[in-house]
Amino acid sequence: MLKKCFYIQVVVVLIFAFKSYSQEENLGLKIKDTIFNTNDFNPLSPAKAAFYSAILPGLGQAYNKKYWKIPFVYGAIGTGIYFYDSNNKNYNRARTAYKLRINDKPDEFDGTNGNILLSDDALIRAQKSYKKDRDLSLLVTIGIYFLQIIEASTNAHLLQHNVDDNLSFSPQIIQNSVTNKSIVGASINFNF
Repeated sequence: MLKKCFYIQVVVVLIFAFKSYSQEENLGLKIKDTIFNTNDFNPLSPAKAAFYSAILPGLGQAYNKKYWKIPFVYGAIGTGIYFYDSNNKNYNRARTAYKLRINDKPDEFDGTNGNILLSDDALIRAQKSYKKDRDLSLLVTIGIYFLQIIEASTNAHLLQHNVDDNLSFSPQIIQNSVTNKSIVGASINFNF
């Protein structure tokens, strides 16, 4: 019993001695801060990118230095404009032919002089179809215009976040040793 009390006293004295020793000495440890410099953060950057994209499509992507996206923006908007123009021309052709046919004048779909013969019902259906396609092309083009504005703003916002190798997502295919079947899995790693 006496030995046990002696050992407890020695341990308590050593603990207090080490604790007092560690508090007196400055070991010179420096902690590295991983927070970004706040001078690099521009809260108006997403608004600027959206404004530039609204003024001229693709300019917001250029502001974000994502130049490779500009051909896609102009290709998508140009495709929408092309289909709008094509459907509008065909709609006007069918409409003009129908108006001429109502007034008993020759038109390009009357079947004379090698022209195609279309009935009045066919011209009415063609007008409706081309008008519907023209309006849909306009809506898609407007949607693409707004989508590129949203994309520029979102990209500018995401450029301000920390994305480095310490944060990773890696999908993997794992072989199950019991059933010998493949399992699809994903791991998210946070390294500090």
